[in-house]
Amino acid sequence: MKTLLGTFAGAAMVIAGAATMTAAQEYPYRDITTAVVWGAGGGTDTINRMIMAEMEKHLPVSINVINQTGGVAGSNGMVYVMNQPDDGYTLVGLSESNVTAAVQGGWDKKFDFWYPFIVGGSPDLISVPANSSYATLEELVDAAKAAPGTIPAAASGAGSIHHLNLLAIENGAGAEFKFVPYKGSAPGQEAAIAGEVALVVTSLAEQAPLIEGGELKPLAMLTPQSAEIAGITVPSAFDIYDGLDAYLPLKQAIGFAVHNSASDEVKAKLTEAFDAAMAGEAVAEWAAANHYDIGGQSGEEAQALFSNLESNFAYTLQDLGVATVDPASLGIEKP
Repeated sequence: MKTLLGTFAGAAMVIAGAATMTAAQEYPYRDITTAVVWGAGGGTDTINRMIMAEMEKHLPVSINVINQTGGVAGSNGMVYVMNQPDDGYTLVGLSESNVTAAVQGGWDKKFDFWYPFIVGGSPDLISVPANSSYATLEELVDAAKAAPGTIPAAASGAGSIHHLNLLAIENGAGAEFKFVPYKGSAPGQEAAIAGEVALVVTSLAEQAPLIEGGELKPLAMLTPQSAEIAGITVPSAFDIYDGLDAYLPLKQAIGFAVHNSASDEVKAKLTEAFDAAMAGEAVAEWAAANHYDIGGQSGEEAQALFSNLESNFAYTLQDLGVATVDPASLGIEKP
């Protein structure tokens, strides 16, 4: 009996010791997973796969990237990560478009639930299939005015920055398109190439390979500046319609986040790896080659940027009549 009790006692001590060792291990001691809320191949997915690969070089573990799409403004992926422990082992890959999830009923939290890291973003533009009869933005808008709500347009999911930019074009130019939502930029662009929709609004970074490959024809940048791509000067929509400056420009902020309730140790380790990755030549070269502007903000600085985006986007949606939840009821202040 004494031997048996001794065996149990020994086993208990081993288990307790193992638990103590695990608790004492520094973060991170096992692989991290990043759940991207938008589809594979889109800007958020591409940036997260790039930055996670660079951050791995400064961490003792691997970072696996998966996609958790669907919901309203990427809410499925955010809810998935929200329901995981706040131990820093499940990150969420997100973008500025996710700040509209709350005012569209996707979830009931302000964006300060997250502690974000911003890699950067790319300006939006409006393009049509290469074989489209529309050669200019004016021709497209005139056609939409002649037949309101009949010309199908892809702009990712409802509440995404691309959707907001489409709404801005409609209101600034006095046109009405038929919005067709897709689970991310890549499916929307594919739909345009296939002729399922007449136009697509996504970022220059996402469209560049398709424009260079002759599959999409760019009509206008949705920024005050024009752009050069594949030997083409893409004009600014601001130079065509005076009313756009009331709604545009709306800028991207793509990156990832951890629970804001995560420990200081977790936040510090992620920040250290993020800063080291962002300072490397690989990120700068990748951004330049893929038409992205570098960000590099994290923590409180990134939270302030997202708070401003949340405020602007939420009340823009309300002004445009497509918000289902009053931003004020969520504690979102007017810009």
